[in-house]
Amino acid sequence: MKIGLLSDTHTKKGRSQRVINHLIANGAEFLIHGGDIVKPEILDQLKNSGVRYVAVYGNNDANLIEYHTRYNLVQEPHYFKLGGVHCKLMHLPFYMNADAEVIIFGHTHVFECDFKNSTLFLNPGEVCARDKPYSSCAMLEITEDNFIVTHYSRPVGSDTFDERHYMFERS
Repeated sequence: MKIGLLSDTHTKKGRSQRVINHLIANGAEFLIHGGDIVKPEILDQLKNSGVRYVAVYGNNDANLIEYHTRYNLVQEPHYFKLGGVHCKLMHLPFYMNADAEVIIFGHTHVFECDFKNSTLFLNPGEVCARDKPYSSCAMLEITEDNFIVTHYSRPVGSDTFDERHYMFERS
């Protein structure tokens, strides 16, 4: 199963849509937004993407509470199973104990991919390109034996995503 990951879109609707389109074009069967969505239009993009999705509230998302029942918005930490894997989703990296196989988070605006004691910690970085001159997202592919992570980054003003690959053997 391929899972598209994005976070920290803030107000950047164009960058968000470009990332969603890129992830789906590369096979994403499910989308996960790691918080700081900010704009309800970005929730519309997720809902209208044609694939299932979940999004967690970020520290800048209090204004989205009125939309809670219209979208698949969850509070942190949110535990769920996807592709046969136990996952935990949060925005703030406050619940970093290894109580799931995959822990997805946002907030720091920095891509992170770390495999410790059979747990994958994954932050797709920032879509908004606020702290760096590029937009970032990731794809998590779950196979029977491996977690395969692709980190995508697109320099602002470019149409091309660069990619880096990581593979970790599941226990």
